[in-house]
Amino acid sequence: MLFLVPTRLLQSGRRRPLSPGSRAGLGAALGLLAIVSAVDLADGRSAHYVALLVAAPLLAAAVASWRVVLGVGVAATLIGAGFALADPEMLLATSVNAVGVAVATGLAAAVAWVRQRQAEQIAELSKLAAVAQQAVLRPLGPQVGTLAVAGRYISSTATAEIGGDLYEAIDTPYGVRMIIGDVRGKGLDAVRLASIVLGSYRHVAYERADLRAVVTDLDRAVARNVGDEDFVTAALVEERGGTLTIVNCGHPPPLLLRRGAVIPLEPPAPAPPLGFMPVVRPRVERLEPGDRLLLFTDGLGEARRDGEFFPTADRAWRLLGHGTVADGLASLETALVEWVQGRLDDDIALVLMEYVGARTGATAAVPSWEVGAAES
Repeated sequence: MLFLVPTRLLQSGRRRPLSPGSRAGLGAALGLLAIVSAVDLADGRSAHYVALLVAAPLLAAAVASWRVVLGVGVAATLIGAGFALADPEMLLATSVNAVGVAVATGLAAAVAWVRQRQAEQIAELSKLAAVAQQAVLRPLGPQVGTLAVAGRYISSTATAEIGGDLYEAIDTPYGVRMIIGDVRGKGLDAVRLASIVLGSYRHVAYERADLRAVVTDLDRAVARNVGDEDFVTAALVEERGGTLTIVNCGHPPPLLLRRGAVIPLEPPAPAPPLGFMPVVRPRVERLEPGDRLLLFTDGLGEARRDGEFFPTADRAWRLLGHGTVADGLASLETALVEWVQGRLDDDIALVLMEYVGARTGATAAVPSWEVGAAES
C-alpha cells in the first residue's frame, strides 16, 4: 500500500518515463518511508518517529523531479496521519508532526521544481552550444584534396562544448589550406571572434595566392573586432603538389610525424599573433607519402597532472602514427583525458592530416609565396 500511493500519483501526472535520477530518488525515499514505518511499528502502539518521515521528500528533492517529490510527500503525510489516528493518546503530537511533513513536502517540491528548471536550462544551453559548434567548426574530412584530414574539439568543461579554439581545412586553387587558432579569453566574446576569423579565412583562402597575404587580411579582420589586448594565435598550412608551407603567428608549432620520428616545425623567425600586425616568414617542407602533421592549440601543451605536462612529442607517434587519422585523434584524446584524470584547464582543438601522395598529373610543387613569381 505504501508503494501504490506515489506510483498512482506519478502515473496520472507524468508525461514521460522517469529519468534515472527520479527513479533513484523515488527508490531511496520509499525505502526510507518503509524503514521509518517499520521502526515505529516495532516500537509499540505509540508513534515516536513520525517526524522522521519529513526526510523522505527532502531526500527525493535532491535528485528527483517535483512530481516525484510531491508523490513521496503525499505518501509520507498519509502514513503520518495513519499513525495519528491509530494512537488517540498521541493524536495531537502526531498530527502536528504529520502537518510538518506536509509543509516540508511543499517546500521540497518547490526546491525540486527550481532545480529541475535550472537543469533544463543548462541542457538547452548545451544543445545550443553544440549547434553553434557545428556552425562555426564544420566537420573536417575524411578527405580534403590529397590529404586525409580529421579534426577534434575537446572542451575543458562538461557544460560548454565550444570556446575560442578554431580550425578549418579547405581545398583551394592554391592547394589544400588549413588553419588552427586560439582566441585569447573565453566565453561568448571568444566564440564571436573565432567565428569572425573563420568566416574571413574561408573567403580569403580562395582569393589570395600568398599565405602571407592571407595573414594580412586575417590580421585586419581581428584588429577591427577586438580591443587593444585581444589577439588570436594561429598557424596556417598549405599543401601544394607535395610541398608543405607553414606560416606561424605566435602559435605552437605543428608536429611532423615521419617514419617513427616526431619533428616540431618551428618557424624560421617568431611572429606575433593576429591583431598585432605579424610579419611572417614561411617554412617549407617536402612531404613524403605517409607523412602526418598534427596541428593543435596550446591547451594540449598545458595539459598536466601533478605538475607534469602531457608528453605530446614522446607519445605522438605511438598514438597518431597508426590507423586512420580519425583513429589517431581518438587515441590521443583518450590518452590525454586519462593523463589529466578528466580535468582540463583549457579547451583543445586538434587537426591531424596525412599526405597520401600527389594527384595524377599534378603540377610542379611551388610554394604559395612563389606563385606570383612563377606565373610572371
